[in-house]
Amino acid sequence: MTQGQGDYRILQEAALRDYLAGLPDLKGLLGGEPASWVITEVGDGNLNLVFIAKGARGGIAVKQALPYVRLVGESWPLPLSRAHFEYLALSRQAQLAPGLVPALLHHNEALALTVMELLEPHIIMRKGLVSGTQYPRFVDDITTFMARTLFLTSDLALTAADKKEGIAAFAGNHALCKITEDLIFTDPYRIADQNRWTVPYLDALAAALRDDMDLHVAISRLKLKFMASPEALLHGDLHTGSIMVTDSQTRVIDPEFAFYGPMGFDVGAVLANLLMAYFASVGHERSPGERRAFEGWVLDTVEKVWNGFARKFLDLWRAEAAGDAYPISLFAGEQGAARLEAERQAYMQRLFADTVGFAAAKTIRRIFGLAHNIDFELIEDPRKRAVSEARAVRLARAMMVETGSFPAIADVTGAAKKLRDWQPEFANG
Repeated sequence: MTQGQGDYRILQEAALRDYLAGLPDLKGLLGGEPASWVITEVGDGNLNLVFIAKGARGGIAVKQALPYVRLVGESWPLPLSRAHFEYLALSRQAQLAPGLVPALLHHNEALALTVMELLEPHIIMRKGLVSGTQYPRFVDDITTFMARTLFLTSDLALTAADKKEGIAAFAGNHALCKITEDLIFTDPYRIADQNRWTVPYLDALAAALRDDMDLHVAISRLKLKFMASPEALLHGDLHTGSIMVTDSQTRVIDPEFAFYGPMGFDVGAVLANLLMAYFASVGHERSPGERRAFEGWVLDTVEKVWNGFARKFLDLWRAEAAGDAYPISLFAGEQGAARLEAERQAYMQRLFADTVGFAAAKTIRRIFGLAHNIDFELIEDPRKRAVSEARAVRLARAMMVETGSFPAIADVTGAAKKLRDWQPEFANG
């Protein structure tokens, strides 16, 4: 159900109640009289309003874009069109990876408002990781989501014409791409008003990032790839705060940063957030070593996410390669099939290198940029927090500048494990 009429206005609880009451399908889904509905604003993200509405029969989630960055305020305006791109992305993801995104119930383009199924008892995965919870379904679900949404929107699966139409459909989302280009690939490496970090402990490290020309070259290469490589339709913000989970279900939410870009950006985002959860874990201990089992599960999950994604992506390539890239007619016979398979493996090695680099970029931005994450932020002791963050940054710099030293995912987890107890100079000062 989509509507496009009317003027934009910010809906608070009372106005939203009236709006929902005027939509028969949603009114019936909620049940009871509108006056009895419980509507609560629960948005804890950086950009939007998010409401939960519950009635006698059921509940729904309502998301409305604001004309500015919520985290900063009206001094940072943003186009409302991002709600359109999010709706478009969710619709496409529902086709490509059914059951792994919330069901869409209603969209009003003029109000920049989308109504979705209420995910209960799901929680934001990042919150679960902070508490040390393990999620047995996560690996299979997230690898299916990434493999299908990335492969099936790429030149490996699509005709050139269909791929270009996909790029065109999301090309207008450049304002949110600009946020990524600045906040991830530029600001953490220079003096920027919105940067912040755990002071005073990370002051020297922040200054070192600003003077590190090897790092500046590496991040600039990643930025160029982000801007100039429309390989597939990306979620664009695929961190553990955009994933809702239970023991038996995974749902990917909030694809308002969706655009056509390099596949490694999405995969790297998932791995980066798992690695940050690993490094932050010690800061949430109540007694020494109590989270070792959880930390082992996290590193095992990092390996399984890449390996599972790569396996499923290659399976799709072998079974559903209908795109204009690598036409099968050029690889006839046993020799051709063997050469194509070797090229597939080389492609995945290049994709892994991209993934390693983008994971590093996503880590550094969460420690020195504008938007941080609760994995680190909820460590109350600032010195302990800074120690965890410094370990993550030490790994991230190596991953970005010395990417060739990480030819396999086990090299990443092995390096993380070695840094788990590393002590920066300020640790005991």
